[in-house]
Amino acid sequence: MQCEACQTLILRTEKERHDERECEARTLNCKYCKVTFNFKDIKAHDEVCVKFPLQCKDCGKKKIPREKFNDHSRSCAKSKSACPFNEVGCKSVIENGKISDHEHSSTMEHLRLLLPMVLSLTKTSTDASGPGEWQEDSGLGLYRAPEEGAAMGGGAGAAGSAQSVDLEKKVNALENIVCVLNREVERSSVTLEAFSHQHRLDQEKIENLTNKVRQLERTLTMRDLQLSETEQMVQELQFCTYDGIFVWKISDFSRRRQEAVAGRSPAMFSPAFYSSKYGYKMCLRLYLNGDGTGRGTHLSLFFVVMQGKCDALLKWPFSQKVTLMLLDQNNREHIIDAFRPDVTSTSFQRPISEMNIASGCPLFCPLAKLAGKSPYLKDDTIFIKAIVDLTGL
Repeated sequence: MQCEACQTLILRTEKERHDERECEARTLNCKYCKVTFNFKDIKAHDEVCVKFPLQCKDCGKKKIPREKFNDHSRSCAKSKSACPFNEVGCKSVIENGKISDHEHSSTMEHLRLLLPMVLSLTKTSTDASGPGEWQEDSGLGLYRAPEEGAAMGGGAGAAGSAQSVDLEKKVNALENIVCVLNREVERSSVTLEAFSHQHRLDQEKIENLTNKVRQLERTLTMRDLQLSETEQMVQELQFCTYDGIFVWKISDFSRRRQEAVAGRSPAMFSPAFYSSKYGYKMCLRLYLNGDGTGRGTHLSLFFVVMQGKCDALLKWPFSQKVTLMLLDQNNREHIIDAFRPDVTSTSFQRPISEMNIASGCPLFCPLAKLAGKSPYLKDDTIFIKAIVDLTGL
């Protein structure tokens, strides 16, 4: 069959694909301005589309619609343009953002370029004017009335001579003005240089002060770290015991459990405790939302052997019986679990890092026992007790 748009012969089974993808006469909507046009005109349309995205070659900004590109070029700080004084001879080409700096630094040069033009314009204006047509110039007394010219001899020669004298006076006055302006510019340049020098000194002072502040910030950070370590040490000493018995008070239970459920703080470590003054160093690890087989259903409680200062004097592997308890705050029925260490496990060998792998009870206490008015949870607080059997030590 013949395509109605482009007159090409096509298979009837391929008509839909031809109409959508192949037909040279098919209509499309510009993805930028949504105007409808023929496919064959797509390249020509891209050249005139007002919404077509362009990139600024100066600042690198992309996706600037063609209709706004000229405005961007005028305002772009990186775009370069000729100095506003190019018409009087300044050849500089400056970034838009630095034109003001250029004008300040090149004031004297611009005045020198303007002087010949001012003198030329003055001469042209004088030559084109007749007697009695000059205007008073800033109080310089250059006005001459027609009758004054007539009174001075009444002849054209006398009038021309007077006009020449007045023109010379006016030129001298303009030259004096330019000289005054030049001196003012020079004074301004000296002042500007002084300010620039002071600015550099101020910048150096600011940089030195900034470095001192950074140094003080680093020192303060180190002090904060030391203070944090000291507070942790004090806290450990505050709760530390040396008889193998440790009671761990955990407050804000609800908040801590929510953090465990959310995965932000799944595990908690207790302060360290000892079997004796120079004995084994130990701690507890608690999962408020369970771990392993107890995840989501139980409290999981584990025992951890830590690296101590006197490990070289102790008997290894650690083999003392450990009893873990969740205390009934009505003092009736505690939840108790106990175990003897597996001496072949790495959890009970002499630690070679800060702490060994935890070992204990993933199904220590069902979470259901902490729901409602539980005797184990009061005032949003629970108590966990650990007892290390010291027999044989």
